[in-house]
Amino acid sequence: MTTAPTAPAPAATTAPLEWTALDRRAVDTARALAVDAVERAGHGHPGTAMSLAPAAHLLFQRLLRHDPADPQWAGRDRFVLSCGHASLTLYVQLYLSGYGLTLDDLKSLRTAGSSTPAHPEYGHTPGVETTTGPLGQGLGNAVGMAMAARRERGLFDPDAPEGTSPFDHTIWAFVSDGDLAEGLSHEAGSLAGHQRLGNLVVLYDDNRISIEDDTRIAQSEDVLARFAAYGWHVQRVDWTTGDGYDEDVPALHRALVAARAETGRPSIVALRTLIGWPSPGKQNTGKIHGAALGADEAAATKAAMGLDPARSFHVPAEVLERTRQAGVRGRALRAEWERRHQDWRSAFPRRAAAHDRIAARTLPDNWQAALPEFAPGQEMATRKASGAVLAALADTLPELWGGSADLAESTNTTMPGQPSFVPEEFATDAFPGHRYGRTLHFGIREHAMGAVLNGIALHGGTRPYGGTFLVFSDYMRPAVRLAAMMRLPVTYVWTHDSIGLGEDGPTHQPVEHLWSLRGIPGLDVVRPADANETAIAWRTVLTHTDRPAGLCLTRQNLPVLDRSPGTGLSPADGVAKGGYVLAEAHTPDGAPTTPDVVLIGTGSEVHLALDARRLLHAEGIAARVVSLPCLEWFRAQSQEYRDQVLPPDVPARISVEAGSVLGWHALVGDAGAALGLDRFGASAPYRTLYEQYGLTATRVAAAARASLARVRARHPALRRCFPAHEAHAPAG
Repeated sequence: MTTAPTAPAPAATTAPLEWTALDRRAVDTARALAVDAVERAGHGHPGTAMSLAPAAHLLFQRLLRHDPADPQWAGRDRFVLSCGHASLTLYVQLYLSGYGLTLDDLKSLRTAGSSTPAHPEYGHTPGVETTTGPLGQGLGNAVGMAMAARRERGLFDPDAPEGTSPFDHTIWAFVSDGDLAEGLSHEAGSLAGHQRLGNLVVLYDDNRISIEDDTRIAQSEDVLARFAAYGWHVQRVDWTTGDGYDEDVPALHRALVAARAETGRPSIVALRTLIGWPSPGKQNTGKIHGAALGADEAAATKAAMGLDPARSFHVPAEVLERTRQAGVRGRALRAEWERRHQDWRSAFPRRAAAHDRIAARTLPDNWQAALPEFAPGQEMATRKASGAVLAALADTLPELWGGSADLAESTNTTMPGQPSFVPEEFATDAFPGHRYGRTLHFGIREHAMGAVLNGIALHGGTRPYGGTFLVFSDYMRPAVRLAAMMRLPVTYVWTHDSIGLGEDGPTHQPVEHLWSLRGIPGLDVVRPADANETAIAWRTVLTHTDRPAGLCLTRQNLPVLDRSPGTGLSPADGVAKGGYVLAEAHTPDGAPTTPDVVLIGTGSEVHLALDARRLLHAEGIAARVVSLPCLEWFRAQSQEYRDQVLPPDVPARISVEAGSVLGWHALVGDAGAALGLDRFGASAPYRTLYEQYGLTATRVAAAARASLARVRARHPALRRCFPAHEAHAPAG
């Protein structure tokens, strides 16, 4: 074994490790449990859990600040298992440390309803800090957690000497070769190095094996050199040097202690292991990465560790007694933290009250009074209105922070006057700031932005948002999907939401994106029609703490609708219900009436629906306009309310949205029509594009007439006797 720091490491501040025979026996027990769990399930990933067992035991028993009795203790360190396929690395330690998992839970690995699913799931298993599985996402989450911890300290205890604040803690992560091969790791690693995240320690399991066996077949770069170039503190510990295989745990302990002590930059320790050690027939091969060992090899592996090959899920009493000392250690750590925390609360009662509110994810009294109201008679892009909302909320909601992927001026995601979150040496004339700042600069790293936002939300203490063009939500999609799965209150500000962005052309004009995102369960996709709908959309999003939301906003200016009494337009508050009657149908003399046809619009196309309504009313056709900015919120309403907005006995319906019509047919029915764009756009002024692709009031009105004709042909009993219907119905 050798350990070779490739950059100067600070002196260890912890006593030398005492690694006993009982520790080694606990490690071998953990290995055997991983083997047995996969054998019983018949599938799974035993190899990494076996070779990382010493590192996991070291972390949970000696280094991690945690209390198994309270997995949500605010002062805890965070541990992220980015290589989620190796879930037993975590599950076995949660069982041995006393988090409430049982041997039966390990026996139920990967079975329905168990607490030990194939990959760790946030909110499902105590002690699991994030849902991992898609490689690289956990590393991005860990970077976000480290950023959130620094921001939280800046909000509540910025002047405390380093290491003395109750908000000081370490984010630990285990990552694999696969994690660091994913492009996300490059983005997240670069951002973490730039941010000088000294509270982040990553252990890289450098076993050089993936599903396709030796990683040399696809990968040859020097990973540590890459992270050193990012600005990380890097160290290497090699257990394969010399004769045989030497698990020198004290050397790993020294490296991890040095990494934790390095507070000026993030740290990574590359631990060279043999996957599946000590399996005599399958160690260091792809065969043990993602499959059960088989009965014979499992028995041989136990024998190699001096364990009884005939016994499964056996945990000696003295081993369990030893590992449950993690709870004793945790109680002592927590008691010391509680003293510091109480001292802080006594010294800063106003900060403590603010922290309690934010930690509980509640909003301050009368916070909505800060929201702007936009006067009619002007034109404003909804992206600009969103920026005005953020500016107005800056003082009221200190927990709200975010930024963009290098698109601040385009997405309007910078709160005016707020300092940037950046080490002082990287602040610029355009963006002054400091390490406790508020405005985030993700750089051109949309994939990392999504994962980092998840990490910020998972850490707690603040509430994040991030912005880019809607078309680039494709880069973020894996993280967005996980945010929805974990029910995280992350807000995405996706601007330039249609061909309305104009001259930038088809590469930047989203077409399929709205319905693609609506297909993610648990994600609210919101496309407001004007500035005041945008304010209500933000208001509604911020009241939700159990799901992510994407605000899809225009580049082009839109009229601010006049909703004052007598105009016939409803207040924008209806946005909170996802859909509402914006303009009611009326008779030729102006009296409200049952609609002949319902025109449904979202975003900028609501204005086309309003213009089409005027054309139809001039012909004696009673048209209702429904603004439907968020289908998810609308579906959550009662059936009675939805039927009031979209009456079942009015089958003539037209939807209009400048994007794919993929899902609109479910709302408009077979008598209706969905107008949209099922082709890529072009580079031209947006008004030209709307004309070229038939997104006009004239076409909406024509589609309404055609729908009415179909209704009359199929449902004579529903026919209404407006002569204009006959005059304008298409032939046939």
